Amino acid sequence: MVTFADSCIVIYSGNNKISVDPTRPVPSNFAFFSHAHIDHLCRNYSQTPMTSKTKVLTSKETSLIAHARGFPMNEINEEYDGFRLLDTGHILGSKGLLIGDNLYYTGDMSVRERAFMKSARAPKVQTLIIESTFGRPHFIFPAVTDVIHKTNKIISEMFDKGIPVLLMGYPLGKAQLLTALFGHWEPFYIHDSVYELNSMYEKLGVPLKDGKIFSEAEKKGLLSRTKPWVMISPFMRSSNFVRLMKQKYAAICVGFSGWALDKRYGTMMGLDHAMAMSDHCDYAELLEFVRASGANKIYTFHGFSHDFADSLKKLGFDAQPLVSSNMRKKDKENKALLHTSLDAYF
Repeated sequence: MVTFADSCIVIYSGNNKISVDPTRPVPSNFAFFSHAHIDHLCRNYSQTPMTSKTKVLTSKETSLIAHARGFPMNEINEEYDGFRLLDTGHILGSKGLLIGDNLYYTGDMSVRERAFMKSARAPKVQTLIIESTFGRPHFIFPAVTDVIHKTNKIISEMFDKGIPVLLMGYPLGKAQLLTALFGHWEPFYIHDSVYELNSMYEKLGVPLKDGKIFSEAEKKGLLSRTKPWVMISPFMRSSNFVRLMKQKYAAICVGFSGWALDKRYGTMMGLDHAMAMSDHCDYAELLEFVRASGANKIYTFHGFSHDFADSLKKLGFDAQPLVSSNMRKKDKENKALLHTSLDAYF
């Protein structure tokens, strides 16, 4: 049985109750954390009375990154009888949960290879619980190679004019990919918050370019003396940092997100250029994942869960959105549209 609680999806399998990506303590036999974005974590999960005996399932990478972000996990299990953790290609350490050979919970996922990130693969199961962040037909992303080419062209044109470039993405996951994809440019700077997470990635075996830290470069006046330059920065919409970069250095901002397919996104985020590159599947990739799984029952969650379930039902699948009983369809869609601001902090 699969249900939606107030803070997570709950799966009942045999005598086990499994909470997946709980954001608040939930009494259960097992708790599974798919990855280390803050909206998928719970502080001190194993230290509350109701969860002290709960076994935590997650990857080593997720537990270490989560701990560094203030979300410690005690006595994690990467393997346990009846459970398998499968790569989902979302960020470093992201996993889906396979229960026996019957049910698979994807968590956030991507089937595209991007720099050091490998693609997710669909296991054959009877029941599939699949994310639907971009579960509407108009969300079809361009090839990653096209985004890379277009971005390199923008940087080259700006360098010819002596204009520095900020490459902006979510600080965990996207920023490390940007470092890997565009680290060949010089001079190359990294915002302090991104540098900390880049260092964590390197400790976990992902080699990334060791650019100069923004705060140190700013203190030494390097940003003025070495123009033009490239800097990897987190999204900080309407922040003093972005205003400083534009006013003091005349920098342009290039942002990377699947939401860039929405023409309003660039303006809302204060970007000069918005690139549709995501760590999630687009609509066509979600459909293909469902087909490849061979699942008889599909549950959709996150983002456009109603829309994607409706699309699947029109194609003949037995599909159902997973939402709490008091959440209206419009509320869920509004939550998805707000991702453009919410995910910037994750």
